[in-house]
Amino acid sequence: MSAATALVLVSHSAQLAAGAVEVAQQMAPDVAIRAAGGTEDGRIGTSYDLVEQAVTALLDGGATAVAILTDLGSAALTAESVVDVLDDDRVVMVDAPFVEGAVAAAVAAQSGGDAAAVGAAARTAIDSFGDSATIGASTTAGDVAVEAADAVERSVVLRNRLGLHARPAATLARKAADFDAEVTLNGVDAASVLALMGLGLTGGAELHLRATGPQAAQALEAIVADVEAGFGEE
Repeated sequence: MSAATALVLVSHSAQLAAGAVEVAQQMAPDVAIRAAGGTEDGRIGTSYDLVEQAVTALLDGGATAVAILTDLGSAALTAESVVDVLDDDRVVMVDAPFVEGAVAAAVAAQSGGDAAAVGAAARTAIDSFGDSATIGASTTAGDVAVEAADAVERSVVLRNRLGLHARPAATLARKAADFDAEVTLNGVDAASVLALMGLGLTGGAELHLRATGPQAAQALEAIVADVEAGFGEE
């Protein structure tokens, strides 16, 4: 079943747009993502018609909203023209880093996010990725001023050799988002795929999981099961 919010990735390069779609699609297999890269005759540039066709195809295919991300300024102008002409509240522009934003937006859409949630995830992509290593390295039990009484904690060792690279990070983030719980992993938001990747954890690293909320225990149980199974990569 496809996610309700779809994405269009607009780039000056057809290859760049297609590559960004490929990366984002691996992390969000149920999200409809279309590339609109280059010109219609294969040159570097952007095409109003290609963007409009991508957006219209997604709406006709059942998407309840379409978020458009672009790489450079003139691509944004082309996409904005499409949004203005279509004059459809279901179509929104998202000002965010192209690749990182596409990944974050796709994961948010995969988790059922509407256009607003998808856009917010994309816009905070750089912060999530850039701050995660520092947060993860510096956060200890002593740094937490207030501990929730219902907090559940688990520790587990990464079994797959490559660790939390893109695919397992996306799997873990989707699993964390599936439950009514707030989950952190080594001090970062476990529902943020870019924050998880930013930790740079490889096989053999220890994961410290903490969760609060009505489904805290279930969330950690599900995540630990995936980690111990090596995310299917062993």
